[in-house]
Amino acid sequence: MIIIMERNATKENIKTVMDLLKEHGFRAILHEGEVHTVIDALGDKTTLSFNRIEALDGVSQVKPVRSPFRLASRDRKEEDTIIEFDNGVKIGGKNRPVFMVGPCSVEDDYEGLLKVAVAAKEMGCQFLRGGAFKPRTSPYDFDGLGEKALKYLYKAKQETGLLVVTELMDASDLDLVCEYADLIQIGARNMQNFRLLKAVGKCNKPVVLKRGPANSITEFLLAAEHIMYNGNEQVVLCERGIKGFDSSYTRNVMDISAIPVIRKYSHLPIIADPSHGTGQRYLIEPMSKAALVVGADGIMVEVHHDPSKALSDGKQSLSIDEFKRVFSKLNKLIDILKLENIGQYAPFEQV
Repeated sequence: MIIIMERNATKENIKTVMDLLKEHGFRAILHEGEVHTVIDALGDKTTLSFNRIEALDGVSQVKPVRSPFRLASRDRKEEDTIIEFDNGVKIGGKNRPVFMVGPCSVEDDYEGLLKVAVAAKEMGCQFLRGGAFKPRTSPYDFDGLGEKALKYLYKAKQETGLLVVTELMDASDLDLVCEYADLIQIGARNMQNFRLLKAVGKCNKPVVLKRGPANSITEFLLAAEHIMYNGNEQVVLCERGIKGFDSSYTRNVMDISAIPVIRKYSHLPIIADPSHGTGQRYLIEPMSKAALVVGADGIMVEVHHDPSKALSDGKQSLSIDEFKRVFSKLNKLIDILKLENIGQYAPFEQV
């Protein structure tokens, strides 16, 4: 439930409400605004009636949260969450959509990685992405360079100024990844790894959470809820395709509709990954355009300096020349959307 205090509520009034909630086993989160103080109450609402809370001095209104994902819901927070980095880059709200590009796996070829990073900087991208620890379907496939890859990413950051995005697979590597990364990625396979979600929930780093290939939107948002419940509200969602019944032409089914649905029901920013969403490089451009039109806060794409020799996901990676061609079009599209007040920039009707 959400408890809205009166404008003239005293500190003692607020403390009384907080104490009552804690007495009944609720986790109470206090938000002190310029006009009203709001308290998020997370717990079993059957143990404490709305009437009892409303009867307390200083309480203006008690509102039920209809969504199972309470912290991520627009019932709890109507305005968009905006995640800001130390260099001023922002994700969410009406800010310009961000670009996260780089190889699926960081390989033992720093010069190749740097070529991608330099091209990304040239095209106005904000993030360099790359896997250091790679979850692979086969145990015989390349599974990453570990810390060496993290050092390569960090070195490229120092040379280009790009922020680093990389995947965390195990909570035991959290401190190591935090040392090098600006944005921690939780991959699709780990979307419901609740111990891992709890761990990143207790760190002070933004997290990009990918949707699992067989998970509903509600399950996706509840996974984000686990991170937020443990204290980290800096969550970016990522739609990267779900499993369908026809894999003849695409790796996954790119669920474009999930983007406006999530924007309607959640305040968290959401980006799209058409590389994993389709598994085909020729589909990256049209699906990126579609994602931007329906309101994506950013695009994540795999780019490799030589996709034909990539150790993972070369088929869904753009070459540097292809990347420049596609992203010059995406930048133009973003300018048109902003000018015409479409998609990302349109007035948003709240729930």
